[in-house]
Amino acid sequence: MIQCQDCEYFQRGPGGAALFRCDPFGTIKEPECLVKWQLLKLETIVRSHQATLRMYQKFAPLQEKMLRHMEREIDEMDESERWRESFEPDDEEENSDDGYSSGP
Repeated sequence: MIQCQDCEYFQRGPGGAALFRCDPFGTIKEPECLVKWQLLKLETIVRSHQATLRMYQKFAPLQEKMLRHMEREIDEMDESERWRESFEPDDEEENSDDGYSSGP
């Protein structure tokens, strides 16, 4: 089995990071190369997901504040429209008392 550092598609990047120029659809030399490539991509996905979680953790306090503010605004709107509810039943009673009776 060929080691990655001996492969022509391997390079050392700045800080000693490994850079792989492999293409899994064309330049894979051995089956183990594909497994290594898959592990590298999986690691990339995990790092991306962790970064997303850190970002969500930073936004969590702001989201909580926004939700509290929105709830307060909705409560204030409901409170401001309660006066309509107190007058609406009176209007309905007046409309139903039009002088005509449906009974005997």
